[in-house]
Amino acid sequence: MKHYLIDGNNLLHKMKDLKSVQKENPQESREKLAHRLDRFFLNKKVKATLHFDGFPQEAIKTLKVKILYSESKTADDEIRLQIDRTKNPKTLIIVSSDRRIYEYAKVNSAEYLKAEDFVQEMKKLNKKSEEEERIKSIDDEAIKKLFGVDE
Repeated sequence: MKHYLIDGNNLLHKMKDLKSVQKENPQESREKLAHRLDRFFLNKKVKATLHFDGFPQEAIKTLKVKILYSESKTADDEIRLQIDRTKNPKTLIIVSSDRRIYEYAKVNSAEYLKAEDFVQEMKKLNKKSEEEERIKSIDDEAIKKLFGVDE
């Protein structure tokens, strides 16, 4: 099973709306990111671990995403440790735009995805979900009327 290791602060800075929230309320931006990731991974058969720098404030509850705080270390250090502890690093997908993390992932045969590319993947899925919801909201009568079908 694939396992995403996500550099949370790095990803936050690639999402314009959350980047502005981050400056005013770091906890809120972390919560919003965690919930977006939870929705993104909900129907996928993968694991996801979100790494943040620092100490936890309020607990963030998610269904699919495990949240880890680096406490006195950096999130980068924790991601490297998790790569080291993984029996098969080829199952890992590292999400970050940090060059040192990229190099470390590459040396350890882990996949790597730039944070900005991951944001684009999330946007595509979100757009697809919105279209599916619109389609579901159209009832049968409206479809018949649209195509000129009479009973």
